[in-house]
Amino acid sequence: MKIIGLTGSIGMGKTTTAEMFKKHGVPTIDADQIVHQLYENEAVALIEEAFPGTTDSKTVDREKLSASVIGQPDSFKKLEAIIHPLVRQKQDEFIKSHREQGTDLVLLDIPLLFETGAQSRVDIVVVVTCDPEIQKKRVLARKNMNIDKFNAILKKQLPDTEKRKLADHIVDTSVSFEETEAQVIALLSNLRQN
Repeated sequence: MKIIGLTGSIGMGKTTTAEMFKKHGVPTIDADQIVHQLYENEAVALIEEAFPGTTDSKTVDREKLSASVIGQPDSFKKLEAIIHPLVRQKQDEFIKSHREQGTDLVLLDIPLLFETGAQSRVDIVVVVTCDPEIQKKRVLARKNMNIDKFNAILKKQLPDTEKRKLADHIVDTSVSFEETEAQVIALLSNLRQN
């Protein structure tokens, strides 16, 4: 079984590209979705202990938690130390399950793949990219997003130019949806033949 690590900076089309892999038969697990689930289950008590007042009894209040860690590098590291091992555990369970089923390819959708060193846990790195102006337009069209928030997020991410240098394969979403999907189909054909 080959493990694909899919990554890309904010607004590059990573989520849409992951859906295309899923549509074409590749089981997919999304790190962001795992975090959302953890914020409603296993991580609640741990986060409340580390960041008092950021949860109610059942879930993490993302806005309160965000206010506790934004602009606080030490607090952010503390949060990552809680969340990253839990995310990795869920990913490992997913991989183990598919390995036992004899699945040929699985995909880990990891926004901060390089930033967290997760490239060492995958066989193939696919970076989703697009023209910077398209990226900016996509991100600023999101609800509750502004240029300052966008720039703050970009600062935390490895620059797109660096990600592309480290990629085994690149999917460019600057083109149409159909052309993007054609890239995914060609890449999967290549991976399944080799």
